[in-house]
Formats: sequence, C-alpha cells, structure tokens
Amino acid sequence: MAYVISDDCVACGTCIDECPVGAISEGDKYVIDPEACTECGTCADVCPSSAISL
Repeated sequence: MAYVISDDCVACGTCIDECPVGAISEGDKYVIDPEACTECGTCADVCPSSAISL
C-alpha cells in the first residue's frame, strides 16, 4: 500500500525533494504514484502539515 497525500497538503514541495524514487508529482494537487512508491516513509516524515499517510 503506497503513501497518499490528503487535502491538508499545502503544496510546499518538501516531499518532492525528499522522495528517493521520484514518486511524487506536483500539479493542482500533489500525487504519489503507487507503482513507484517504495513505502520508505521519508515523505511523511518531512511533511510539515502531516498530509501524507499510508
């Protein structure tokens, strides 16, 4: 099960810079590609708004 980004996301970009596999893309809403996500948790650890979870 890949991490997901909730509507609490403030689009700060911190998670994109930290994802080791480039699974996060930006747009109107940030999205994590479930096929690319390795479930490392780095994105959730650095998210200042706690918008990323399993």
